[in-house]
Amino acid sequence: MTQLEKAKFNDISKEMEEVAANENVKVKELLKSIAQGRVVIPASTSHQNLKPIGIGEGLRTKINANIGSSPNRKDISEELEKLRISIKYGAHTVMDLSTGGNIDEIRQAIIKYSHIPVGTVPIYQAAIEQDTIVDLAESDFIKVIKKHIMDGVDFITVHSGITKDSIKLIDKRLMGAVSRGGSFLVKWMKHNNKENPLYESFDKILFWAKKYDVTLSLGDGLRPGCLKDATDKAQLHELKTLGELQKQSFEENVQSMIEGPGHVPLDQIEHNVKMQKEMCRGAPFYVLGPLVTDIAPGYDHITSAIGGTLAAMYGASFLCYVSPAEHLGLPNVQEVKEGVIASKIAAHAADIAKGIKGARDWDDRMSEARANLDWNKMMECAIDREKAEEIRKRCQPEDPMVCSMCGKFCSVKIIKEMKEKT
Repeated sequence: MTQLEKAKFNDISKEMEEVAANENVKVKELLKSIAQGRVVIPASTSHQNLKPIGIGEGLRTKINANIGSSPNRKDISEELEKLRISIKYGAHTVMDLSTGGNIDEIRQAIIKYSHIPVGTVPIYQAAIEQDTIVDLAESDFIKVIKKHIMDGVDFITVHSGITKDSIKLIDKRLMGAVSRGGSFLVKWMKHNNKENPLYESFDKILFWAKKYDVTLSLGDGLRPGCLKDATDKAQLHELKTLGELQKQSFEENVQSMIEGPGHVPLDQIEHNVKMQKEMCRGAPFYVLGPLVTDIAPGYDHITSAIGGTLAAMYGASFLCYVSPAEHLGLPNVQEVKEGVIASKIAAHAADIAKGIKGARDWDDRMSEARANLDWNKMMECAIDREKAEEIRKRCQPEDPMVCSMCGKFCSVKIIKEMKEKT
């Protein structure tokens, strides 16, 4: 039985118990949210060393780190180091988006060494292993999905929401389809003059996902790739279809979440989240960013964190990190770290704003340490202790109680001394 099936039958699983304990929520409340499709626990029955997490309403905002090889960089040891760094700095899941080297070997190694949920986009491998995407048979799409599921991935992105009716809307866009999987499907559909095989064969996808309790991440193949295309007819047409597929998944007891934009101006983020919640019956919303400006290559982890904070505050449950290499190239280990930390800050800030129980405890510990000028405690509370200690060491003044910004004019020291005299 899937987690959703168990929840509908009021059967508390060990994964539910573990998630409830980690989230400091009552397990019966968690079960109810799962039974309503508002929370998912991506936990494949084939992923042996997994520590389950919950994604959705009432829980802490989760973050995902994208890792994986490219045709130009395909070192499996580098990808495992990216996995290690992602986990160290707080990623709750990773997605292996490998497109180079031995893709099967890389995926299997990541699953083996990851105790956090692993996701993939199977269509990438289907396209890469064929001379051209248009030569794929409909059965090839299902075949590669089955392979990933049987390897033990916990969630898969399937771009099943793109239909023939939505393709004509792409021509009115500036950027068209910027999702890699989405562009593959659009090309296949146009060349073969057929409906999206991931839409027509959705029942087969549900069959394999249910068999191994793999969560479906219903992909936004038509997400906006620039502010000009945000919240347009193509995006909304796909979202409506994703809502219908989410309902179908729910009825078949397959857990699902909805992927979202993309590039979205700040003033449209609230509207986007509320539309998704309404059209998809409160299913967890998984957003890429969103990026709130198009002008910051090299700094898009920051533009993403700005949008991600707002999206999560309004109800998005899951943030896909964006690294400084976004729009430029494959991220290295350091850029993965920076992307994870930026996304982690966004998720944490949103949880404070949403009033998630215990979210601000971390901040209060840091504030107490600062008020007491307890530098050791401050370093313990820092989200990136190594960087904080490096800067502190570089800027160490004569007085170890203060920093080199204010020195003897440190406001905290002045107030602290006044309190002690009082």
